[in-house]
Amino acid sequence: MSPGRKKAAAPLPPLPPEAAARLAALQAEVRRGLEAHLPVEELLARVGPPEPDPAWPEHLLAALADLRHPGVPPLLVALFGQDPDRRRRKALKKALHRLKTQGFPVPEDLLPAAGPSPRPAAAPEVTARVTPIFGRGERWVVLEGSRAVLGGTMVVARVSDTAGLLEFHPLAANRAQRQELWQSLTEQGLSEWAEVPPAYAVRLLEEAYARHPEAPPASDYAALRDRLWRHLGRPEEAPDPESAVPPVSDLERAPALEYARELARHPWFSSWLPEPARLTPWLAKLREAEASPLILAEHQQRARLEGILEDAVRDLFPPQSRELLRRRLLHQAYYCQLRHLHREARALRAAAQDLAAREQSPLMGESPFLLALVESALRLARESPKPTAPGLVAPPPGPPLILRK
Repeated sequence: MSPGRKKAAAPLPPLPPEAAARLAALQAEVRRGLEAHLPVEELLARVGPPEPDPAWPEHLLAALADLRHPGVPPLLVALFGQDPDRRRRKALKKALHRLKTQGFPVPEDLLPAAGPSPRPAAAPEVTARVTPIFGRGERWVVLEGSRAVLGGTMVVARVSDTAGLLEFHPLAANRAQRQELWQSLTEQGLSEWAEVPPAYAVRLLEEAYARHPEAPPASDYAALRDRLWRHLGRPEEAPDPESAVPPVSDLERAPALEYARELARHPWFSSWLPEPARLTPWLAKLREAEASPLILAEHQQRARLEGILEDAVRDLFPPQSRELLRRRLLHQAYYCQLRHLHREARALRAAAQDLAAREQSPLMGESPFLLALVESALRLARESPKPTAPGLVAPPPGPPLILRK
């Protein structure tokens, strides 16, 4: 590189296909708004909520700056003028300078001065982690950290969205004992965890406690309840997955639902599959239809098998279970978002939205996600009379995984 020549900016990381498609549509929509001389407030409404992908803001800034219209500078400042990210503020200044050199008005006072850099947040006294959601609506919650908050060094709990608190263990474990416990959990199938805001963990504990406050583990939680609320936050202050994971737009709906169908075969959902005993009558119906002496055209045979599959979904996931399933999908989408699995989060959010929409309008047919779950269950039952052990499983019913002596 020649002396004095500036290094070229690194290219932006590519967006996922569905996010890239939304950006192209959004750019065209904003262009039409600019040509119609809409005020900044209405243009902001057309931009809509951000994508969870970390590269979205930079891509959005670049796409809007390419529109080359007098209304672009105030729109960019309205979107990014208060952004504390130094890299994005630098990109905003470059975009405004480029628009100014192209002849578009950019007043000197358009971009407000940057405020003082926020102080880095103090290290949390407690780290909270959760597992994915298992088929019975169970998950594990682990709090680890300050004795002043936890009364020990760890809290290990198993919560259920129907049965309440199944296990609650405050532990005074040293570092070696904590490592041994984590190893034990991993060996028993609990190998995937997401770090969550501590208040969200409190919310999960409180919701489980409220379902069955008379359960024996609930008394252990009750002894720590006030302390956890005081130090980690109140449950109502915790993120709600319904709003923490942005809704999927109509434009993104079809590809997101298609990916949700694929996700139904992920080990996360192995424990969501219906029990083999409940599949027996549906396997018999499928075999009967396939062995039928009636000669049907290929499309008629396919429609007949699809009809049996939809009937099986309605039987195995009846209407009264749908709201619970929707909430589980939302929590699993939030789990994925916290692990930066943004495509998975969007797909599961779409599946949750789709489930609600089909409840409101039964004429829409069955949920693609539930259809894929039942299809996978029937295929596994057909291939093997004995259920196969998935990679990530819910703890079996019986004694607790953690025994305190």
